[in-house]
Amino acid sequence: MSTPIRVLVVDDHPVVRDGLRGVLEGDPDFVVVGESGDGLEALERVAGTDVDVVLMDLRMPRMGGVEAIRELAARAPAVRVLVLTTYDTDSDVLAAIEAGATGYLLKDAPREELLRAVRSAHRGESVLSPAVAGRLMGQVRKPAAAPLSQRELDVLRLIAGGATNKEAAAKLFISEATIKTHLLHAYDKLGVRDRAAAVNEAHKRGLIS
Repeated sequence: MSTPIRVLVVDDHPVVRDGLRGVLEGDPDFVVVGESGDGLEALERVAGTDVDVVLMDLRMPRMGGVEAIRELAARAPAVRVLVLTTYDTDSDVLAAIEAGATGYLLKDAPREELLRAVRSAHRGESVLSPAVAGRLMGQVRKPAAAPLSQRELDVLRLIAGGATNKEAAAKLFISEATIKTHLLHAYDKLGVRDRAAAVNEAHKRGLIS
């Protein structure tokens, strides 16, 4: 390449930053223009330095990667962000991509895969490690959650209004055990674990007012 890709390395571990600098600067296609130990510092660096691609860790002090990605997307939309982390849980992957990350790579990626990923990110191409791509496909292929039954909605409305299980049972002329069963089914369908979260999620989805 005639002009090297300018990379900012963002990670809270100095040893990791040193290693990434060594890998990148061992190839004439890249130049590391700076390092940052957290998301806030990364925003400052991007504001004061010409950067093409940010290699971004996720979990860091002061400001984590997802928040920093969101801020960068708003402040410097031309800068590409490639997540490089040890975390590949569904919530981490989806949050980073929704925030605006161009790609998502794991730290155990081979050197050549990392360099290819930075080049692809620079071109604006989506980059996903095989493990991450598999997780996302799994999310897409998940069957849609079954809709809440009318009785489950009735129970949630009463709970949202402050009713206890006993009070809800009395109003609906069913047992407390049946109320609990309806709540458990609603939790499962809404993807939550407790009453407050179920009511909140039902409100978000417009299921109860």
